[in-house]
Amino acid sequence: MHPPPSEPVARATCDPCSDDELIEGALQGEQSAFETIMRRHNRLLFRAARGVVSDDAEAQDVVQETYLRAFTRLQDFRGGAALGTWLARIAIHIALDALRKRGRSVPSVSMDGVQDEDHEISPEYMMSLSAPPSQSPEAALARGELRGLLQSAVEGLPPLYRSVFILRAVQEMSVDEAAFCLQVSRDVVKTRYLRARSMLRDALGAQIEAHAESAFPFAGARCDQVVRNVVSELQQRGLIARR
Repeated sequence: MHPPPSEPVARATCDPCSDDELIEGALQGEQSAFETIMRRHNRLLFRAARGVVSDDAEAQDVVQETYLRAFTRLQDFRGGAALGTWLARIAIHIALDALRKRGRSVPSVSMDGVQDEDHEISPEYMMSLSAPPSQSPEAALARGELRGLLQSAVEGLPPLYRSVFILRAVQEMSVDEAAFCLQVSRDVVKTRYLRARSMLRDALGAQIEAHAESAFPFAGARCDQVVRNVVSELQQRGLIARR
């Protein structure tokens, strides 16, 4: 059921209000400001949480707890980072706490002990996985399968590297923003991102090889058509007796 037009929830995620304006409204208790903040940052926080925990439902719980925690201390936000980056940092802390409470291995946020290259890594964003309108159903299906392989490979990364990859490649955060969220240095972010990409290449390579046999299928109607055409031509040439 859609909410009545008069309700503030109808405000879109592309609301023109700035973060500062929304914060001011939220501090004054405006429901629409809280809702717009959430709709604007839901995907970011889910991705940040999903980089640490390995379950969608648990990540959703993290997102909810993040907002509750952040909104009760919104007056402490000083603008040293973007609102979304500040929220993502809180989400990552809550996700790590969730792992600790369950006795799971918690990724360290200290230096890896691996020296990174000195040059800046250019962000390489993941390919768009939305099919263009003119794409055939077969191509769309293949694209969906590719998305599944990619997501599976990312989920297979250890949280230490999955969190960096999701922030940098999926959410397209800068090195500085990711470093702020994870509370590590720029060099650690760059090192872990390089390692994550390397691990993904290995994982995807193995999965692609496992599915290679099913690539470029030639069956069904196209196969039948070729057989019919060739048989017909051979009959005309007298190489096969007509039935």
